[in-house]
Amino acid sequence: MAETGIPMVKALSVTKRFGTLAALDDVSLEIAPGEVVCIVGPSGSGKSTLLRCINQLERIDSGAIWVDGELTGFRQEGGRLVELTDRDIARQRLASGMVFQRFNLFAHMTALQNIIEGPVTVLKRQRRDAIAEAEALLARVGLAEKRDAYPSELSGGQQQRVAIARALAMKPRLMLFDEPTSALDPELVGEVLAVMRDLARSGMTMIVVTHELGFAREVASRVVFMDQGRLVEQGPPAQVLGAPQQQRTRDFIAAVLS
Repeated sequence: MAETGIPMVKALSVTKRFGTLAALDDVSLEIAPGEVVCIVGPSGSGKSTLLRCINQLERIDSGAIWVDGELTGFRQEGGRLVELTDRDIARQRLASGMVFQRFNLFAHMTALQNIIEGPVTVLKRQRRDAIAEAEALLARVGLAEKRDAYPSELSGGQQQRVAIARALAMKPRLMLFDEPTSALDPELVGEVLAVMRDLARSGMTMIVVTHELGFAREVASRVVFMDQGRLVEQGPPAQVLGAPQQQRTRDFIAAVLS
């Protein structure tokens, strides 16, 4: 935990329903600055929904979420909570960068143009400064030579690395990864995970929804196992992945590794 003692993310009794389905059921979780937390679990367990609620792409039904000490979605006014405007939610959302399963790059823009779009239009950065930072980010993800390539000219792994660089260009304090390698051919997974390892070593706070248990074992400071919208078990990777305490966790890991 940082010296301030303020978690980067705090979710308290969060519930999110889609009709009669409880996608999140009374989930509480704290993540310290600099932690890398990998969330694992079967499809439909609530992993991606939790990320989307943290980033306010989904509105929670009850509970509360704080990001870097700021309550998301609401503000205190005269002793009561008032919902934020869309503009204020967009401001809060800048605290976190999110990388999705699909790359969602603008097809008509080059790699460089995709990366500078947010800093120039949203953050109002000078274009020359944004370009210099984008070039540095492309070098960081191993794509300096693809500066002027369009998404159609890039492999899936290269597109995902551009998407990571694009998220980093907004200077987030938190990175959210929603199964970033699930849409990739197996031989391309490694190049994306390598970028994420480097990011973890740099001290970036990261929440990673993943099926890559080897990556979670190597990089995560903590692994969280979810099932049916609930947080079933959490702890160091060696414990949760190597000697899980809950039978449901043991069954899941055995199925994945079989």
